[in-house]
Amino acid sequence: MATISTGQSNWANASARGKARKAGLIDDTRMRQLLQQSPDSIAASIAEFGYREELDEYADKLSGVDLVEAALNHNMDRDLNQVLAFCQGHLKGLVSIYVDRFTYQKVKTALRAIHSGVSLEVVSGQVLPEQNEANLRWLELVNNSDTLQDAVTALEGTHFGRALVDLDGNEDLMALEDALDRHYYSSATKKLREGTTRHPMLLRYLRTEIDHRNVINLFRALKQEMPAEKRSELMISGGKAITSTFLRQAAEAENEEALLEILRRAPGFDDSGFDEALMESRERGTLDPIVNLLNSQRLDLLNRMNSLNPLSAFPLIYYIESKVLEVQNLRLLVRGKAVGLPDDVIEAHMGL
Repeated sequence: MATISTGQSNWANASARGKARKAGLIDDTRMRQLLQQSPDSIAASIAEFGYREELDEYADKLSGVDLVEAALNHNMDRDLNQVLAFCQGHLKGLVSIYVDRFTYQKVKTALRAIHSGVSLEVVSGQVLPEQNEANLRWLELVNNSDTLQDAVTALEGTHFGRALVDLDGNEDLMALEDALDRHYYSSATKKLREGTTRHPMLLRYLRTEIDHRNVINLFRALKQEMPAEKRSELMISGGKAITSTFLRQAAEAENEEALLEILRRAPGFDDSGFDEALMESRERGTLDPIVNLLNSQRLDLLNRMNSLNPLSAFPLIYYIESKVLEVQNLRLLVRGKAVGLPDDVIEAHMGL
């Protein structure tokens, strides 16, 4: 069992609340039932699954897919705040390290809006709705920034600004997003290695997540025919199974078969199900099967850590990851229905 700090942490109470929330999520059976419904019926149904407050909050300004997406995002933010609120002491510090990634995502959303030249009215109405207080800081960034460089300057003095300080005026959106990703993982893994937030098992999980991010980036870069040098620049250091040596070799792979063979030589890399996922990926022309396989592997790992460490941060983190998956699947569901995709195609994208 992972080391449990004493003091003011409320391990038992918070773990029980995390498990209760996990039990209340939409399971695969109910998700498939939603798949059979019309878009309007889906919105009514998910209201009964815990999203009514947010749907009502946006119903006077939005409708259809925009309404559901705004409600889903707001519900996720509210849920994260509630989880952090009932955590105390060392436990709250650990969960906060994990939850911080969602703020990085909001920064990237704001940067995309600035890069695309989307008006503040559209951003505040659809992308980062102003009804959600978690968005106000980033709406201000959008409002005060005409260019990406303006945004980078505005972020100076924050840890987000420190993530971008070495880009030397590079206004490439992908470079900014990659720098933010690398900074999050570097900062999070450092905190989990030392000091009062040291936690080897949670560190192991984050390092596995880094491996998976690198694998997806490698396959995506190959599909986009990026040169090896560019592929290498996309890599995030600090993974568990795929060392820097294997990453360099993988970045030079000329095709998917060669890439997978290099990954298989990396000690600790789990290739179970990869042949089937790669075949399905080619048939469908999307990386979703590979992404879904890696998501499943991480959820399985979290579930095992959760079972072995019932009084730890894992019941909360397992719940949060499961909630993220629920929100992603509901978003895919309503988007797919809105554009008329067949149910089997939507289900495949959802990874059910």
